[in-house]
Amino acid sequence: MSDLLEQALLCYDGLPVAERFHVHARAFSAPLLAMAARTPAGAVADIGCGHGLLSALLALADPSRAVHGVDPDSRKVAWARRALAGQPNVRIEEGTVEETLARGASGRFDAAVVCDVLYLLPEAKWPGFLSTVRGLLQPGGRLLLKEVEGDGSWKHRKALAQEWVMVSLLGRTKASGGMALKPRAEMTRYLKDAGFAVQEVVDLGQGYTTPHVLYVAENSVP
Repeated sequence: MSDLLEQALLCYDGLPVAERFHVHARAFSAPLLAMAARTPAGAVADIGCGHGLLSALLALADPSRAVHGVDPDSRKVAWARRALAGQPNVRIEEGTVEETLARGASGRFDAAVVCDVLYLLPEAKWPGFLSTVRGLLQPGGRLLLKEVEGDGSWKHRKALAQEWVMVSLLGRTKASGGMALKPRAEMTRYLKDAGFAVQEVVDLGQGYTTPHVLYVAENSVP
């Protein structure tokens, strides 16, 4: 375990066992450190922050960052606020990305991170969601979008089964009628159509039983 990840997990020691277990499982099943390493300094929006683990990693890695986490799940927001109360450069807010933009955050952020969120939405809402995220960014601002790739592999099928358990059976993840996993070519097209210039597509699935892919893009439309 890296020192940074260990430091971030310590923030959650005061939470109930079930919440700590969820956060620790997230820490070791998703490439959050790789996302944090590619995130620039400045103001960063963590869209769909959940318990706030990625927000914690971003804040601890660079104390000069101002991290704004947002999530529509009031329960997770409450746990994130409790865990990260000691981090002065983190703010956690309940709501959607659309509500964040409507509150006057247009062009406010240097970067936005979106980790395992898009697949939970109906595919018809993806263009609007991505365009709204772009609206939060300054010109040239960076988007780091991490999704599970729909590549037809056993890892892909395992990820779908796992998420069905988390969303439908246990209710640990809040969905909005989605559960679509797409190949990287389709994801790249969605990003380009939303006004992003895709800079990098990174395969982060090595060492995991999930086909993680990170899309690094810039807001190319004024």
